Amino acid sequence: MEFLTNPLSLLILLSAASGLALLAVPPEKDGALKGLALAATLLIFFVSLKLYSGFDPAQTAMQFQLDKAWLPSFGINYLLGIDGISLLMIMLTTLLMPIAVLASFNYIKESRRGYYACLMFLEASMIGVFAALDLFAFYLFWEGMLIPMYFLIGIWGGPRRIYAALKFFIYTMAGSVLMLVAILWVVSAHHAATGAWTFSLPALYGGALTEQAQFWLFAAFALAFAVKVPLFPFHTWLPDAHVEAPTAGSVLLAGVLLKMGIYGYMRLAVPLFPVAALEFAPWLAGLGVFGIIYGSLVAWTQKDMKKMVAYSSVAHLGTVMLGIMAFEQSAVSGAVLQMVNHGLSTGALFLLVGVLYERRHTRMIEDYGGLAKVMPAFSAVFLVVTLSSIGMPGLNGFIGEVLVLFGSFRVYPWLAGAAVSGVILSAVYMLGMYQQVIFGPLRHTENKVLPDLSVREWLYLAPLLIFIVLIGVWPNPFLRRAMPAVNSYISLSRQQTAPAPAVVKIALGGEKTQ
Repeated sequence: MEFLTNPLSLLILLSAASGLALLAVPPEKDGALKGLALAATLLIFFVSLKLYSGFDPAQTAMQFQLDKAWLPSFGINYLLGIDGISLLMIMLTTLLMPIAVLASFNYIKESRRGYYACLMFLEASMIGVFAALDLFAFYLFWEGMLIPMYFLIGIWGGPRRIYAALKFFIYTMAGSVLMLVAILWVVSAHHAATGAWTFSLPALYGGALTEQAQFWLFAAFALAFAVKVPLFPFHTWLPDAHVEAPTAGSVLLAGVLLKMGIYGYMRLAVPLFPVAALEFAPWLAGLGVFGIIYGSLVAWTQKDMKKMVAYSSVAHLGTVMLGIMAFEQSAVSGAVLQMVNHGLSTGALFLLVGVLYERRHTRMIEDYGGLAKVMPAFSAVFLVVTLSSIGMPGLNGFIGEVLVLFGSFRVYPWLAGAAVSGVILSAVYMLGMYQQVIFGPLRHTENKVLPDLSVREWLYLAPLLIFIVLIGVWPNPFLRRAMPAVNSYISLSRQQTAPAPAVVKIALGGEKTQ
């Protein structure tokens, strides 16, 4: 019964069971699928609220743990648990899922059973990634997520959907194979040192690995997570996947799936291999900053709104990467908050682009103009979300960026200084796009009769707007829950498991004393 009473396990089981139930709906009841899927995702969201209300921000240990033997002879357990970082990611996931379902009501007209079932299976895998404390379970959830997303892009995507789906699958799968090899190496090394088989993450932290072994193992994990973030130059699958995915797929891809790469660094790569992590940190931070500038400049040149938002994700996740690789409290806490912020603001941007696409079946900036008078409510919402994305004070994007830049400046002053250019560039391309779409000349007669936001569209945009403003003016409830996990991450990054110099030189400005 613990599988049903533990809220983490219940969330995973409810998501998977809902997917199976939707597949079993007979064809003559196809019209009820939308309502059933929405009801299932809302139920899962309300169950997840128990995690938030029952979470103790003062506790440093993992909470809501479930530990059941799975394959005991190999030391594999069904081990679940969350800290503040996991909590925020799971809450973001369960919030975005009913929004994604609502946004699909008019867009998806064929094969609805498979579509909504894929969404539910995807939710189960995403929650599992953030809750798993066993490396075997983590890997299964990580790989399990690829299958429903592959089908969401490949079946319900745009004209180049097969190409985009295959590229997404191959890139992510290639990185995952390296991670699997590294997992087996870590477990075997632990068995050789202790005589016990285990895939438990807490048990593997602080393992006796040589510095050379840490180097190669961290490189394998880092590559797998770099593809998912995505870090330059492993980002090329992202624009294609975003452009071809249905609106809900883009929302979940940007809102949740990209965060899995960042989460992987924080939960696995850095704590398992801290000596190697400190050596790699300045280079990963440098790639993050390069991604900020590169993603911003490429976004500036885009004529497709969806592709512009996709490249902006490369820039925003570069900021997060800089924050977590600074190993400084302000920077890491800002990076964690920015993961949530990016999911809200970029998810909302994809939804708004989807609103226009449903009306005009084009995403080209030049096809719009003059929407301020035609769609005033849409224009107001679009403005708030745009300002959130560029980090306007008073909205959610500001506090996360400021914390990252403030904290990382203490460690990487030159990199932090370069990262500030991303704030300027994001304002240039986002406000430029907004000006053309909303206030530009009304060149097309079709734009004169576009309907404003419907009740359904207000229903899925309003929750995002509320959190965009709420985090902007009152971020403390979110930061307070994440802080013990942030401190634990920094502490694990500084533990010594192999001989290393007393001081690790930090390229591009500063040094760290261990």
